Amino acid sequence: MSNPKKIVLAYSGGLDTSVILPWLKERYPGVKVVAFAADLGQGDELDGLKAKAKASGADQVVVKDLRQEFAEQFCFKVLKAGAVYEHDYLLGTSIARPLIAREQVAVAHATGADAVGHGATGKGNDQVRFELTYMALDPSLAIIAPWKDPAFKLRSREAAVDYAVAKGIPVPTTKKKIYSRDRNLWHISHEGADLEDPANEPKDDLWVLSVPVSKAPNRAEYVTIDFVAGVPTALNGKPMPGHKIILKLNEIAGRHAVGQADLAENRLVGIKSRGAYETPGGTVLCTAHRALESITLDRETMHYKQQVALKYAELVYYGQWFTTIREALDAFIDRTQQDVTGRVKIKLFKGRATPAGVTSPKTLYNLDLASFTMGGLYNEADAIGFIRLFGLPMKVEALLRGNNKKS
Repeated sequence: MSNPKKIVLAYSGGLDTSVILPWLKERYPGVKVVAFAADLGQGDELDGLKAKAKASGADQVVVKDLRQEFAEQFCFKVLKAGAVYEHDYLLGTSIARPLIAREQVAVAHATGADAVGHGATGKGNDQVRFELTYMALDPSLAIIAPWKDPAFKLRSREAAVDYAVAKGIPVPTTKKKIYSRDRNLWHISHEGADLEDPANEPKDDLWVLSVPVSKAPNRAEYVTIDFVAGVPTALNGKPMPGHKIILKLNEIAGRHAVGQADLAENRLVGIKSRGAYETPGGTVLCTAHRALESITLDRETMHYKQQVALKYAELVYYGQWFTTIREALDAFIDRTQQDVTGRVKIKLFKGRATPAGVTSPKTLYNLDLASFTMGGLYNEADAIGFIRLFGLPMKVEALLRGNNKKS
Protein backbone atom coordinates (compact mmCIF):
# COMPACT_ATOMS: atom_id res chain seq x y z
CA MET A 1 0.00 0.00 0.00
CA SER A 2 0.97 3.66 -0.18
CA ASN A 3 2.23 5.44 2.92
CA PRO A 4 -0.32 5.28 5.76
CA LYS A 5 -2.27 8.42 6.57
CA LYS A 6 -3.00 7.64 10.21
CA ILE A 7 -1.47 4.97 12.44
CA VAL A 8 -2.77 3.75 15.80
CA LEU A 9 0.38 2.76 17.68
CA ALA A 10 0.32 0.41 20.67
CA TYR A 11 2.11 2.78 23.05
CA SER A 12 3.42 1.87 26.49
CA GLY A 13 5.87 4.67 27.17
CA GLY A 14 8.65 2.09 27.41
CA LEU A 15 11.86 2.25 25.45
CA ASP A 16 10.71 0.67 22.20
CA THR A 17 7.49 2.59 21.62
CA SER A 18 9.01 5.83 22.94
CA VAL A 19 11.53 5.87 20.09
CA ILE A 20 9.23 4.35 17.50
CA LEU A 21 6.69 7.15 17.79
CA PRO A 22 9.01 9.95 16.57
CA TRP A 23 10.64 7.54 14.11
CA LEU A 24 7.26 6.96 12.45
CA LYS A 25 6.87 10.69 11.94
CA GLU A 26 10.24 10.72 10.18
CA ARG A 27 9.58 7.59 8.17
CA TYR A 28 6.20 8.72 6.87
CA PRO A 29 6.17 12.53 6.46
CA GLY A 30 2.75 13.96 7.18
CA VAL A 31 1.41 10.83 8.88
CA LYS A 32 -0.82 11.22 11.90
CA VAL A 33 -0.04 8.99 14.87
CA VAL A 34 -2.55 8.06 17.56
CA ALA A 35 -0.76 6.73 20.64
CA PHE A 36 -2.97 4.12 22.26
CA ALA A 37 -2.24 2.90 25.79
CA ALA A 38 -4.20 0.19 27.58
CA ASP A 39 -4.24 0.44 31.36
CA LEU A 40 -3.87 -3.21 32.33
CA GLY A 41 -2.49 -2.49 35.77
CA GLN A 42 0.96 -1.10 35.04
CA GLY A 43 0.70 1.23 38.02
CA ASP A 44 2.90 4.31 37.99
CA GLU A 45 4.31 3.39 34.56
CA LEU A 46 1.38 5.32 33.10
CA ASP A 47 2.15 8.50 35.06
CA GLY A 48 2.78 11.37 32.64
CA LEU A 49 2.22 9.11 29.65
CA LYS A 50 -0.12 11.43 27.78
CA ALA A 51 2.22 14.41 28.07
CA LYS A 52 5.20 12.30 27.06
CA ALA A 53 3.43 10.89 24.00
CA LYS A 54 2.40 14.38 22.90
CA ALA A 55 5.94 15.68 23.38
CA SER A 56 7.24 12.74 21.33
CA GLY A 57 5.05 13.65 18.36
CA ALA A 58 1.69 11.98 18.94
CA ASP A 59 -1.21 13.80 17.31
CA GLN A 60 -3.68 12.13 19.63
CA VAL A 61 -3.41 10.04 22.78
CA VAL A 62 -6.01 7.50 23.87
CA VAL A 63 -5.79 5.71 27.22
CA LYS A 64 -8.37 3.10 28.22
CA ASP A 65 -8.79 1.57 31.67
CA LEU A 66 -9.20 -2.12 30.87
CA ARG A 67 -8.09 -3.56 34.18
CA GLN A 68 -11.33 -5.25 35.21
CA GLU A 69 -12.00 -6.65 31.75
CA PHE A 70 -8.42 -7.88 31.51
CA ALA A 71 -8.74 -9.68 34.83
CA GLU A 72 -12.18 -11.18 34.41
CA GLN A 73 -12.41 -11.85 30.67
CA PHE A 74 -8.80 -12.74 29.89
CA CYS A 75 -6.74 -13.72 32.94
CA PHE A 76 -9.56 -15.68 34.55
CA LYS A 77 -10.17 -17.62 31.33
CA VAL A 78 -6.56 -18.75 31.46
CA LEU A 79 -7.01 -19.54 35.16
CA LYS A 80 -10.11 -21.66 34.57
CA ALA A 81 -8.36 -23.49 31.76
CA GLY A 82 -5.37 -24.25 33.98
CA ALA A 83 -3.20 -23.07 31.09
CA VAL A 84 0.52 -22.85 31.82
CA TYR A 85 3.16 -22.73 29.08
CA GLU A 86 6.10 -25.09 29.52
CA HIS A 87 5.47 -25.84 33.20
CA ASP A 88 6.14 -22.38 34.66
CA TYR A 89 4.98 -19.48 32.47
CA LEU A 90 1.54 -18.23 33.50
CA LEU A 91 1.10 -16.31 30.22
CA GLY A 92 1.07 -12.79 31.65
CA THR A 93 2.31 -11.00 28.53
CA SER A 94 0.72 -13.46 26.10
CA ILE A 95 -2.83 -12.96 27.40
CA ALA A 96 -2.55 -9.16 27.38
CA ARG A 97 -1.67 -8.73 23.70
CA PRO A 98 -5.03 -9.79 22.17
CA LEU A 99 -6.88 -7.27 24.34
CA ILE A 100 -4.49 -4.44 23.49
CA ALA A 101 -4.62 -5.25 19.78
CA ARG A 102 -8.42 -5.56 19.84
CA GLU A 103 -8.73 -2.11 21.35
CA GLN A 104 -6.23 -0.71 18.81
CA VAL A 105 -8.50 -1.89 16.03
CA ALA A 106 -11.47 -0.26 17.77
CA VAL A 107 -9.55 3.03 18.09
CA ALA A 108 -8.56 2.81 14.43
CA HIS A 109 -12.23 2.53 13.49
CA ALA A 110 -13.19 5.40 15.79
CA THR A 111 -10.46 7.75 14.52
CA GLY A 112 -10.53 6.83 10.84
CA ALA A 113 -7.02 5.37 10.89
CA ASP A 114 -5.90 3.17 8.02
CA ALA A 115 -3.05 1.44 9.89
CA VAL A 116 -2.11 -0.08 13.22
CA GLY A 117 1.40 -0.50 14.57
CA HIS A 118 3.42 -2.07 17.36
CA GLY A 119 6.94 -1.98 18.75
CA ALA A 120 7.56 -5.72 18.97
CA THR A 121 10.81 -7.01 17.51
CA GLY A 122 11.05 -9.42 14.61
CA LYS A 123 12.52 -12.14 16.84
CA GLY A 124 9.86 -12.39 19.51
CA ASN A 125 6.36 -13.69 20.09
CA ASP A 126 4.56 -10.37 20.50
CA GLN A 127 4.78 -9.51 16.80
CA VAL A 128 2.70 -12.61 16.10
CA ARG A 129 0.18 -11.92 18.85
CA PHE A 130 -0.43 -8.35 17.70
CA GLU A 131 -0.58 -9.09 14.02
CA LEU A 132 -2.78 -12.19 14.21
CA THR A 133 -5.31 -10.13 16.16
CA TYR A 134 -5.21 -7.30 13.62
CA MET A 135 -5.72 -9.81 10.81
CA ALA A 136 -8.58 -11.55 12.60
CA LEU A 137 -10.50 -8.37 13.45
CA ASP A 138 -9.84 -6.13 10.43
CA PRO A 139 -7.61 -7.45 7.64
CA SER A 140 -8.04 -4.19 5.73
CA LEU A 141 -5.83 -2.29 8.17
CA ALA A 142 -2.19 -1.90 7.20
CA ILE A 143 0.27 -3.28 9.75
CA ILE A 144 3.25 -1.11 10.63
CA ALA A 145 6.06 -3.01 12.34
CA PRO A 146 9.20 -0.82 12.40
CA TRP A 147 11.53 -3.57 13.64
CA LYS A 148 10.87 -5.42 10.36
CA ASP A 149 11.31 -2.30 8.22
CA PRO A 150 14.77 -2.18 6.55
CA ALA A 151 14.78 1.57 7.14
CA PHE A 152 14.68 1.05 10.91
CA LYS A 153 18.29 1.22 12.08
CA LEU A 154 17.77 0.96 15.85
CA ARG A 155 18.72 -2.70 16.02
CA SER A 156 19.55 -2.89 19.72
CA ARG A 157 18.25 -1.51 22.98
CA GLU A 158 21.49 0.43 23.37
CA ALA A 159 20.92 2.10 20.00
CA ALA A 160 17.36 2.92 21.03
CA VAL A 161 18.64 4.57 24.23
CA ASP A 162 21.07 6.70 22.18
CA TYR A 163 18.23 7.73 19.83
CA ALA A 164 16.02 8.68 22.78
CA VAL A 165 18.78 10.80 24.29
CA ALA A 166 19.41 12.53 20.96
CA LYS A 167 15.70 13.31 20.60
CA GLY A 168 15.31 14.42 24.21
CA ILE A 169 12.80 11.69 24.94
CA PRO A 170 12.77 10.46 28.56
CA VAL A 171 12.74 6.66 28.79
CA PRO A 172 12.68 4.34 31.82
CA THR A 173 15.68 2.38 30.49
CA THR A 174 19.37 3.16 30.72
CA LYS A 175 22.40 1.27 29.45
CA LYS A 176 23.10 0.22 33.03
CA LYS A 177 19.53 -1.03 33.51
CA ILE A 178 18.77 -2.36 30.06
CA TYR A 179 16.25 -5.08 30.98
CA SER A 180 13.21 -5.40 28.76
CA ARG A 181 10.17 -5.51 31.02
CA ASP A 182 6.46 -5.92 30.50
CA ARG A 183 4.11 -5.30 33.39
CA ASN A 184 0.39 -5.69 33.95
CA LEU A 185 -2.00 -6.90 36.66
CA TRP A 186 -1.08 -10.53 36.17
CA HIS A 187 2.71 -10.33 36.08
CA ILE A 188 5.92 -8.58 35.18
CA SER A 189 8.49 -10.13 32.86
CA HIS A 190 12.22 -9.46 32.76
CA GLU A 191 14.40 -10.21 29.73
CA GLY A 192 17.74 -9.18 28.28
CA ALA A 193 21.09 -8.06 29.72
CA ASP A 194 22.65 -10.66 32.05
CA LEU A 195 19.48 -12.80 31.85
CA GLU A 196 20.27 -13.69 28.25
CA ASP A 197 22.83 -16.19 29.54
CA PRO A 198 20.97 -18.99 31.39
CA ALA A 199 24.15 -19.61 33.41
CA ASN A 200 23.51 -16.36 35.30
CA GLU A 201 21.33 -16.41 38.39
CA PRO A 202 18.76 -13.59 38.52
CA LYS A 203 20.03 -10.82 40.78
CA ASP A 204 18.17 -9.94 43.95
CA ASP A 205 17.54 -6.40 42.71
CA LEU A 206 15.80 -7.71 39.58
CA TRP A 207 12.47 -8.36 41.27
CA VAL A 208 9.80 -5.63 41.21
CA LEU A 209 6.53 -7.15 42.45
CA SER A 210 8.15 -9.40 45.02
CA VAL A 211 11.09 -9.59 47.41
CA PRO A 212 13.97 -12.05 47.07
CA VAL A 213 13.29 -15.31 48.90
CA SER A 214 16.10 -14.49 51.31
CA LYS A 215 14.19 -11.41 52.44
CA ALA A 216 10.79 -13.05 52.82
CA PRO A 217 9.32 -13.11 56.38
CA ASN A 218 10.11 -16.01 58.67
CA ARG A 219 6.44 -16.38 59.56
CA ALA A 220 3.82 -17.77 57.20
CA GLU A 221 0.73 -15.84 56.17
CA TYR A 222 -2.62 -17.33 55.16
CA VAL A 223 -5.20 -16.10 52.68
CA THR A 224 -8.57 -17.49 51.62
CA ILE A 225 -10.05 -17.26 48.14
CA ASP A 226 -13.70 -17.90 47.33
CA PHE A 227 -14.61 -19.24 43.89
CA VAL A 228 -17.93 -19.45 42.08
CA ALA A 229 -17.95 -21.63 38.95
CA GLY A 230 -14.16 -21.43 38.76
CA VAL A 231 -13.99 -17.65 39.09
CA PRO A 232 -12.42 -15.90 42.11
CA THR A 233 -15.03 -13.73 43.80
CA ALA A 234 -13.68 -12.87 47.26
CA LEU A 235 -10.40 -12.54 49.11
CA ASN A 236 -10.27 -13.23 52.85
CA GLY A 237 -14.06 -13.27 52.88
CA LYS A 238 -14.40 -9.86 51.22
CA PRO A 239 -16.10 -9.78 47.80
CA MET A 240 -14.04 -7.88 45.21
CA PRO A 241 -13.93 -7.40 41.44
CA GLY A 242 -11.33 -9.51 39.72
CA HIS A 243 -8.66 -6.88 39.19
CA LYS A 244 -8.72 -5.86 42.84
CA ILE A 245 -8.33 -9.46 43.98
CA ILE A 246 -5.23 -9.78 41.81
CA LEU A 247 -3.77 -6.47 42.93
CA LYS A 248 -4.24 -7.27 46.61
CA LEU A 249 -2.80 -10.75 46.20
CA ASN A 250 0.20 -9.30 44.36
CA GLU A 251 0.87 -7.18 47.41
CA ILE A 252 0.40 -9.99 49.95
CA ALA A 253 2.12 -12.78 48.05
CA GLY A 254 4.84 -10.49 46.77
CA ARG A 255 6.16 -9.84 50.25
CA HIS A 256 6.55 -13.61 50.65
CA ALA A 257 8.51 -13.96 47.38
CA VAL A 258 5.74 -16.06 45.85
CA GLY A 259 5.43 -16.41 42.09
CA GLN A 260 9.00 -16.07 40.84
CA ALA A 261 9.87 -18.18 37.80
CA ASP A 262 13.08 -18.46 35.81
CA LEU A 263 12.94 -20.39 32.56
CA ALA A 264 14.36 -20.79 29.09
CA GLU A 265 11.28 -21.12 26.91
CA ASN A 266 10.66 -22.10 23.31
CA ARG A 267 9.44 -19.09 21.35
CA LEU A 268 7.00 -19.58 18.51
CA VAL A 269 9.57 -18.28 16.02
CA GLY A 270 11.84 -21.22 16.76
CA ILE A 271 14.44 -19.91 19.19
CA LYS A 272 14.87 -20.32 22.91
CA SER A 273 14.81 -17.27 25.15
CA ARG A 274 15.42 -16.91 28.85
CA GLY A 275 13.14 -14.82 31.01
CA ALA A 276 12.36 -14.22 34.65
CA TYR A 277 8.74 -13.75 35.63
CA GLU A 278 6.90 -12.53 38.70
CA THR A 279 3.27 -13.60 39.06
CA PRO A 280 2.53 -13.37 42.81
CA GLY A 281 -1.26 -13.10 42.80
CA GLY A 282 -1.66 -15.31 39.75
CA THR A 283 0.39 -18.07 41.36
CA VAL A 284 -1.82 -18.01 44.46
CA LEU A 285 -4.98 -18.12 42.36
CA CYS A 286 -3.70 -20.98 40.18
CA THR A 287 -2.69 -22.97 43.25
CA ALA A 288 -6.07 -22.37 44.89
CA HIS A 289 -7.99 -23.19 41.71
CA ARG A 290 -6.17 -26.52 41.27
CA ALA A 291 -6.87 -27.40 44.90
CA LEU A 292 -10.58 -26.71 44.46
CA GLU A 293 -10.74 -28.72 41.24
CA SER A 294 -9.12 -31.65 43.06
CA ILE A 295 -12.30 -32.17 45.09
CA THR A 296 -14.94 -31.01 42.59
CA LEU A 297 -13.94 -32.59 39.26
CA ASP A 298 -14.39 -36.26 38.52
CA ARG A 299 -11.36 -38.24 37.37
CA GLU A 300 -12.15 -38.47 33.64
CA THR A 301 -12.98 -34.76 33.36
CA MET A 302 -9.88 -33.73 35.26
CA HIS A 303 -7.54 -35.88 33.21
CA TYR A 304 -8.98 -34.75 29.89
CA LYS A 305 -8.97 -31.13 31.01
CA GLN A 306 -5.22 -31.44 31.69
CA GLN A 307 -4.75 -32.24 28.01
CA VAL A 308 -6.95 -29.31 26.99
CA ALA A 309 -4.90 -27.01 29.23
CA LEU A 310 -1.75 -27.73 27.23
CA LYS A 311 -3.47 -26.82 23.97
CA TYR A 312 -5.07 -23.74 25.50
CA ALA A 313 -1.68 -22.53 26.73
CA GLU A 314 -0.25 -22.94 23.25
CA LEU A 315 -3.12 -21.01 21.66
CA VAL A 316 -2.60 -18.12 24.07
CA TYR A 317 1.18 -18.17 23.73
CA TYR A 318 0.96 -18.28 19.92
CA GLY A 319 -1.47 -15.36 19.75
CA GLN A 320 -4.41 -17.41 18.49
CA TRP A 321 -6.97 -15.88 20.83
CA PHE A 322 -9.52 -14.84 18.23
CA THR A 323 -10.02 -18.31 16.81
CA THR A 324 -12.86 -20.78 16.68
CA ILE A 325 -10.86 -23.44 18.50
CA ARG A 326 -10.19 -21.17 21.48
CA GLU A 327 -13.87 -20.29 21.74
CA ALA A 328 -14.80 -23.96 21.46
CA LEU A 329 -12.35 -24.90 24.20
CA ASP A 330 -13.82 -22.16 26.39
CA ALA A 331 -17.23 -23.82 26.03
CA PHE A 332 -15.75 -27.12 27.26
CA ILE A 333 -13.88 -25.42 30.09
CA ASP A 334 -16.93 -23.47 31.25
CA ARG A 335 -18.85 -26.74 31.50
CA THR A 336 -16.11 -28.24 33.65
CA GLN A 337 -16.24 -25.25 35.97
CA GLN A 338 -19.95 -25.38 36.86
CA ASP A 339 -19.25 -27.10 40.17
CA VAL A 340 -15.86 -25.54 40.93
CA THR A 341 -17.28 -23.50 43.77
CA GLY A 342 -15.92 -23.21 47.28
CA ARG A 343 -13.24 -21.73 49.51
CA VAL A 344 -9.51 -22.45 49.52
CA LYS A 345 -7.00 -21.51 52.20
CA ILE A 346 -3.45 -20.90 50.97
CA LYS A 347 -0.26 -20.75 53.03
CA LEU A 348 2.39 -18.27 51.86
CA PHE A 349 5.90 -18.92 53.08
CA LYS A 350 9.40 -18.39 51.70
CA GLY A 351 8.51 -18.31 48.02
CA ARG A 352 5.84 -21.01 48.14
CA ALA A 353 2.07 -20.98 47.97
CA THR A 354 0.60 -24.26 49.26
CA PRO A 355 -3.00 -25.35 49.90
CA ALA A 356 -3.86 -25.37 53.61
CA GLY A 357 -7.50 -26.39 53.38
CA VAL A 358 -10.30 -26.60 50.81
CA THR A 359 -14.08 -26.86 51.16
CA SER A 360 -16.90 -26.95 48.63
CA PRO A 361 -20.66 -27.47 48.66
CA LYS A 362 -20.09 -29.35 45.39
CA THR A 363 -17.34 -31.62 46.68
CA LEU A 364 -16.96 -35.16 45.35
CA TYR A 365 -14.72 -36.09 48.27
CA ASN A 366 -16.47 -38.65 50.47
CA LEU A 367 -14.88 -39.10 53.89
CA ASP A 368 -16.37 -42.55 54.32
CA LEU A 369 -14.97 -43.75 51.01
CA ALA A 370 -11.59 -42.12 51.55
CA SER A 371 -11.17 -43.58 55.03
CA PHE A 372 -8.99 -46.65 55.63
CA THR A 373 -11.95 -48.10 57.52
CA MET A 374 -13.62 -50.77 55.41
CA GLY A 375 -17.33 -51.08 54.80
CA GLY A 376 -20.07 -48.72 53.74
CA LEU A 377 -20.25 -47.87 50.02
CA TYR A 378 -17.00 -49.68 49.22
CA ASN A 379 -16.92 -53.47 49.42
CA GLU A 380 -13.30 -54.58 49.28
CA ALA A 381 -14.32 -57.96 47.91
CA ASP A 382 -15.42 -56.21 44.69
CA ALA A 383 -11.78 -55.35 44.08
CA ILE A 384 -10.93 -58.99 43.41
CA GLY A 385 -12.96 -59.22 40.22
CA PHE A 386 -12.10 -55.68 39.19
CA ILE A 387 -8.37 -56.33 39.33
CA ARG A 388 -8.72 -59.64 37.50
CA LEU A 389 -10.54 -57.99 34.60
CA PHE A 390 -8.38 -54.87 34.60
CA GLY A 391 -5.21 -56.98 34.49
CA LEU A 392 -6.56 -59.61 32.08
CA PRO A 393 -4.68 -58.28 28.99
CA MET A 394 -1.40 -58.34 30.94
CA LYS A 395 -2.09 -61.84 32.21
CA VAL A 396 -2.93 -63.15 28.72
CA GLU A 397 0.23 -61.62 27.27
CA ALA A 398 2.34 -63.20 29.97
CA LEU A 399 0.78 -66.62 29.40
CA LEU A 400 1.12 -66.56 25.62
CA ARG A 401 4.65 -65.22 25.56
CA GLY A 402 5.93 -67.40 28.31
CA ASN A 403 6.62 -64.55 30.70
CA ASN A 404 5.45 -66.74 33.54
CA LYS A 405 8.45 -69.03 33.20
CA LYS A 406 11.23 -68.63 35.73
CA SER A 407 14.54 -67.50 34.27
